[in-house]
Amino acid sequence: MKLDPTTLSLFVAVMEENAIARAAAREHIAPSAASRRLAELEDQLQVELFTRSNRGSVPTAAAYALLNMARGVLNNMDGIATQMKDYAQGGQEGLRGHVRVMANISSITQFLPAQLQRFLSQHPHVDVRLQERVSTDIARAVADNEADIGLLNNGSYGNKISLRPYRRDRLAVVMPQSHPLARKRSLRLEQVVKHDLIGMHADSALNHLITRAAADQGLQPRLRMKVTGYDALCLMVASGLGIGILPEGSARIYMGTLPLRCIRLDESWAERQLMLCVRSQDALSPVAQLLAEHLCQPEETHKD
Repeated sequence: MKLDPTTLSLFVAVMEENAIARAAAREHIAPSAASRRLAELEDQLQVELFTRSNRGSVPTAAAYALLNMARGVLNNMDGIATQMKDYAQGGQEGLRGHVRVMANISSITQFLPAQLQRFLSQHPHVDVRLQERVSTDIARAVADNEADIGLLNNGSYGNKISLRPYRRDRLAVVMPQSHPLARKRSLRLEQVVKHDLIGMHADSALNHLITRAAADQGLQPRLRMKVTGYDALCLMVASGLGIGILPEGSARIYMGTLPLRCIRLDESWAERQLMLCVRSQDALSPVAQLLAEHLCQPEETHKD
């Protein structure tokens, strides 16, 4: 049996777009041709992938099983093309391959830039493809083979992924330098929630953490607005629109350019564990395994 990569790519697009027409447009193929290819794929595999009715097509259990395998096949084929491109351009030495990484904003702003710079300086022929996502999306993407490595907040994400410690971070409060709390050496949440807050978007792990901690203490945050990034949060705070909570390492990025004060949040839950997740160590390519080990090295090792 010979499976056509173009048809597999179309199948993945249909599953992700949840509509044949949108998937056909994404893959630059006519909807009628897309439907025909899917029917031929079912004939080849001798299994029903979609239950069809007047209301549309609904994926079967077999379709979800095929989705994970198809992504793996397409990813491996993409890796072959990447490595052969390196040879065509005259590369003969060093590790080759590509790794799909998804990371939350805390990992990206505090740790990843320096770590990836060190890794890629040692392995210049490796292609690291990085996307920012929220932790729940990262766990799902790794489980579904959309990503090889994920960096996310510690939590319960089911048994389809394997977690290991990555880094720890600490939450802090940022405020204008003229703010009434700016003279404090540390702050408790009960002091913070008395003031207008600039928060992160509703799906963020940080928003869930603060909301849960406030509820546990019987506190009601005065959330003035929500933003999607730490840069937007700090800009709003610097403009006097409120104060914000974010990782201390991320806040330091803006201290030299914005008139802000950063004060550590004195709460036990404010020290967080970030994790690295994979489907399994055995499922990783050699280059992905090498990157995972590099990312999980203690910080002291990198400083030597």
